[in-house]
Amino acid sequence: MSPESDALSVENLDLVYRWRGRDLPVLRAVSLRIAPAESYGLVGESGSGKTSIALAIARYLPRNARVVRGRILICGRDVLALGHEELRRLRATTIAMVYQDPSSALNPCLRIGTQIAEIFRARGSSAHQARAAAAAMLERVRIADHESVLDRYPHQISGGMQQRVVIAMALAIAPRLLVLDEPTTGLDATVEAEILDLIGELRRERATSILFISHDLALISRMCDRVGVLYAGALVEEGPVAEVFRDPRHPYTVGLLRCLPLPGHTKDRSRLDSIAGLPPAPGDLAPGCPFAPRCELADDRCRSTAPGWYAPGRHSSRCHHFERAQSLPRATPAQLPAAATIDRTAPPLLQAIGVSKTFGSARHPVRALHDVSLSLWAGETLGLVGESGSGKTTLARVLLGLLTPDEGGALQLAGAALAGSSHARRPEQLKSLQIVFQNPDSALNRSHTVRRLIGRVLVRLGRVPKRGRPSRLLELLRSVKLDERHLELRPRELSGGAKQRVAVARAFGGEPRIVVCDEPTSALDVSVQSAILNLLTELQATHGVSYLFISHDLASVRYVSDRIAVLYLGRLLEIGPAERVFSGPHHPYTAALLSVAPGFNDGSGHRARLAGEIPSAMRAPGGCVFHTRCARKLGSICEQLEPPLHPGAEPGHSIRCHIPAADLQDDTRCVEDK
Repeated sequence: MSPESDALSVENLDLVYRWRGRDLPVLRAVSLRIAPAESYGLVGESGSGKTSIALAIARYLPRNARVVRGRILICGRDVLALGHEELRRLRATTIAMVYQDPSSALNPCLRIGTQIAEIFRARGSSAHQARAAAAAMLERVRIADHESVLDRYPHQISGGMQQRVVIAMALAIAPRLLVLDEPTTGLDATVEAEILDLIGELRRERATSILFISHDLALISRMCDRVGVLYAGALVEEGPVAEVFRDPRHPYTVGLLRCLPLPGHTKDRSRLDSIAGLPPAPGDLAPGCPFAPRCELADDRCRSTAPGWYAPGRHSSRCHHFERAQSLPRATPAQLPAAATIDRTAPPLLQAIGVSKTFGSARHPVRALHDVSLSLWAGETLGLVGESGSGKTTLARVLLGLLTPDEGGALQLAGAALAGSSHARRPEQLKSLQIVFQNPDSALNRSHTVRRLIGRVLVRLGRVPKRGRPSRLLELLRSVKLDERHLELRPRELSGGAKQRVAVARAFGGEPRIVVCDEPTSALDVSVQSAILNLLTELQATHGVSYLFISHDLASVRYVSDRIAVLYLGRLLEIGPAERVFSGPHHPYTAALLSVAPGFNDGSGHRARLAGEIPSAMRAPGGCVFHTRCARKLGSICEQLEPPLHPGAEPGHSIRCHIPAADLQDDTRCVEDK
């Protein structure tokens, strides 16, 4: 197939960024092709150049970026040679892009409806037709109460909902080439499954080609025909996704695959593997193979001679030792630190008792949390799961004092009353509770350097003496796989994963007793994710710190959690030991969450989804709030009477359901196959 007939053809692309008087190479001789209706996955660590490729394809590169060599053809047209008007038409009709950070793609000053309708107005639709089409697109990406969302501003909806809006805008033009840069980072498993189905439908119906950039290797395996592995700005392995993941031929690919938390692995049984060292900074490449400084298989030839493509054809690798890549020694620590002892006979470290939170006015109340009670013991990790809009982040903000709960509930820290507002809390209580936010861009001051961002915490909360701050600062940076070269950088100069690592380091700067982790690894590639999860585990073992771990990544939740709580529309539907919650009996909603999570299905290849649409919190169903989507609804009792939390399969396990726990063990009817 010729480049002119490909949906996308990138040929020997060299890209540099001008920085402080130097041209720093970011992409080096990158070549890839995507055929019509083909899905191509691109994986690699943060900073490897994945997003730079995406920006170059759509010509959205920043002003300090320059293509030194190469061509980019979209449907046979040279993107780099197009004039302004031709490029505008190409973006409006042929190529669409979904960014990793939805807040950077949405105008904060315009309502959601205005931004989506603009696409249809540009095609000649009337204002009424454009709004109707915008509402239909929101419905396609599973946004409940879409008429209300159309009238909101971006800051008035959750991060997951923002991402769905951006996906709706990209799909609205029915593009021939769809570039997805971490498109499901902020989405829970059930919505992710629906979005992937929608993308799959677009691909089949319109022969849309897809460039799928993600650190989620399971997602790439599910969605893509071929995959390219990018390291330090160069492709190091490429081939059919099934072959590459089953039989990797580059040590870097082997290392990435070993970082994944697998079913059955928990923090008490094993550490996640990781990749030693750090990727080279742009412009710091040594002679030879760029991965040699981190590769246990490297020899003198690797350090002196850059490898070419070996085993050319369907599955190729740039490694002198491609035939024995899988013999790469593991980097997992030899011994596990002793696990923190959890004494549940002692009073809980943190308690929420009958906590509710209502937004809106008395005429239009929105109950985001409803009578939630839970406890967190010293040294324990409580995983919190549920779909976007279930109340996870609201609960976290209430515990932190960023939102004041409704009257009638109570919060306690170490047995003492904890004020609802952070402004009324004592300094020691503020120090005890810290958070790692889902979106580091909203949590880090863009004008401050990394040195100041973390150093300020060491002064205000850590109370570290002046002479001890430099060493403590470096210790924190290295614990999250950063080093001295990052100290003088600002957030805008860091990749998405690096920014999240700075946020994690800052949270631990004050030596807190409890850390609320709100999707702490959602923006991280698998190698850094494994390092962060290992770090959280080691800090817990040595300092007895407790975590409230919020995530839609059920594999990570299972790995780090001692207990798991399941939220739905602000109600606690299930809580219990992690292994019990995952092994069953499940609440029907828990069973539905597990059915769409990679590694937790029956292995048949079938995926399942929840029946019906996610209800709006403004009009939550009566009785059991889950009855409108439950395939096991008993009848009027579920519609009229809210069930209490009753004992599950063992002590400490509770399920809010009218169906007895013994009957819930048979959960085959909880979901519907697609």
